[in-house]
Amino acid sequence: MSTVRIGYIRSMIRHPTISLLDQPTRDAGLAGAKLGLDDDNTTGSVTGQNFELIDVPVRKNPNLPAALDKLAGQNARIVMTDLPAGGVLALADAARPRDMTIINIAAPDDSLREQDCRANMIHVAPTRSMLADAVAQYLVWKKWTRWLLVVGSHPSDQLLAEAYRRAAKRFGARIVMEKVSEDTGGSRESDSGVVQTQQQMPVLTQGAPDYDVLVAADENQVFAGYLPYRTWDPRPVAGSAGLEPVTWDASSESWGGTQLQDRFERLFHRRMMPLDMQAWTGVRIVGEAAARSGSTDPDKLVTTIKSPDFGIAAYKGQLLTLRDWDLQLRQPILLADGRTIVSISPQPGFLHQVTTLDTLGVDRPETKCKLQ
Repeated sequence: MSTVRIGYIRSMIRHPTISLLDQPTRDAGLAGAKLGLDDDNTTGSVTGQNFELIDVPVRKNPNLPAALDKLAGQNARIVMTDLPAGGVLALADAARPRDMTIINIAAPDDSLREQDCRANMIHVAPTRSMLADAVAQYLVWKKWTRWLLVVGSHPSDQLLAEAYRRAAKRFGARIVMEKVSEDTGGSRESDSGVVQTQQQMPVLTQGAPDYDVLVAADENQVFAGYLPYRTWDPRPVAGSAGLEPVTWDASSESWGGTQLQDRFERLFHRRMMPLDMQAWTGVRIVGEAAARSGSTDPDKLVTTIKSPDFGIAAYKGQLLTLRDWDLQLRQPILLADGRTIVSISPQPGFLHQVTTLDTLGVDRPETKCKLQ
């Protein structure tokens, strides 16, 4: 039985969150990858193929070329990673002379699919523009077209805000005002926290022109979780809190989602989170390519993944396919409120000449990517 080895360069850096329920676990992503590996090996028992996962956990300032050399020495030439954008790009550039392919399962930066795109870098994680477009389509469908945009003070928050500005212009919404929430570095966990936020959030959102919905751009989870039910005006919240765009949610049960959730909980005794789903998808893409090509050769697997007829089923009602112009995985985006799936984008009425999934994110005529 021939073997496919998949590397996983996995970040062990964890950031604080507003809610204890959102705290990442030590096996975030890894658990999803292991479940995907089980699925690959179930199919592989029929096709005569075996799949192995090589976990390479890294911390701050990792030696990425050394990590790639370690994986190359074990014949793992397809490597997933959940590093931030800078690390993903560094991995892709270091992987090229080693004839390795990087699968980005976490970094949402549009730049990785645009000016910094690489022919050996495949993206499972959706972009910020895809996530923002998913929210915008629903808000426009609801005719909630006047937005108050509240933006965090971190660079990634600014990038997310730009994605929402683009989405508003693209789909006919209007940002009536923007406000900035400065991260002052205060503790998110204190005995007086509830009292403080009950006083601060109304002030932050006071004085805005009439608006339909507050859209929060807070990728670092500093303030957005405090906004629902605390705004000056009684308005819904979307974006980084309230109605959130995600690749997966523990409440997702359509298209066999319940069965996936049950298997995950039996194995790992917790709920499946978006990073788990993205890691599962990355591993399953490799397994599907092996089954279709009948090969375990990494070059043939990558060629199959990039072929126009390749697709992967991922409990979202339709096949997920790869955009050939930037190697981004097309996918529906779930809109969740923390308890249920409120909707799924693309929304009805947003049409496209190829696939409605291309209404989310940067389309072919807009791309700056030149794969090389």
